[in-house]
Amino acid sequence: MPAPIPSRPAQPGVLQTAVVVNPTKVPDLDELRRTIAGALTAAGWPEPMWLETTVDDPGAGQCAQAVRDGAELVFACGGDGTVMACVTALAGTDVALAVRPAGTGNLLAANLGLTDDVATAVEVVLQGGRRRIDVGAVGEQSFAVMAGMGFDAHMLDATNATAKKHIGWLAYVAGAARHLRDRPMRISIRLDDHTAFTRRPRTVIVGNVGRLQGGMRLLNNARPDDGLLDVAVLSPRTLRHWAALGWGVLRRKDTVARMETFTAGRVEIRSNRAQPRQLDGDLIDPGKHLLVTVRPEALLLCVPQPATDPDLAHDAGAVRREADEVRALR
Repeated sequence: MPAPIPSRPAQPGVLQTAVVVNPTKVPDLDELRRTIAGALTAAGWPEPMWLETTVDDPGAGQCAQAVRDGAELVFACGGDGTVMACVTALAGTDVALAVRPAGTGNLLAANLGLTDDVATAVEVVLQGGRRRIDVGAVGEQSFAVMAGMGFDAHMLDATNATAKKHIGWLAYVAGAARHLRDRPMRISIRLDDHTAFTRRPRTVIVGNVGRLQGGMRLLNNARPDDGLLDVAVLSPRTLRHWAALGWGVLRRKDTVARMETFTAGRVEIRSNRAQPRQLDGDLIDPGKHLLVTVRPEALLLCVPQPATDPDLAHDAGAVRREADEVRALR
């Protein structure tokens, strides 16, 4: 993995930040603002810019505006849609993204080992841990976790918003149950420049990291900075097949019944009929075609130091060296 960017003690005027927040996902905007601004100014950083998302723009435009106004780090405060919009805007830049999860899914935050505590999110930023990770691209949109076509998008579409608010990720179980007996897709898959092959799966998931809702790990070997995408082709036919597949995933077995895995930098999926599709847990328009490409090390992320997730963990020696360097500078 590439070496983390060394930490430095905060100095007045060194780092300009912005907060892109979805006001519908945050119960107390004033408290959020006081906590973030207070912690940053106490550390000697300038007060952040504050930009709220809208129905028409879930965060990409606000992120772009923040960068134009000089932001060097952006807090994304919202659900998966807000985070994905910020990933899209910041991919390919040197502006760091700090994720403060809200909402229900929060796939990127789950894979980073982040909680929804505001003070913790700010502390991660102030600690100075940074890491570049790959992102996937679908058209003009980028994602940091997963893209999917088929059952997983059906599940998201069928999940009740009120239930998500009250019981969290468990609400997705009810959404999934509605589509367990749907007929499979007829698709062709092309990986990089290899010959396309056909399958009749229930879903195809293209992942940059491996964890799903509730901490379940689907892609054991997925790494966020290896320059590759991991592909899972799930083909259960019966409820027994679903049970065997789920059990295999829960046990983190290398070989799971009714699931094939591949790696590639370019994944092209074509279906005989339009299918629901999703990026990072956020639905996009249905379609017969899904082309996913990797953008290696395109996103600079703020991560815990040391990272709490093994996918993003620092080398222990590097962490000690960084800590010694910071103490010396102080």
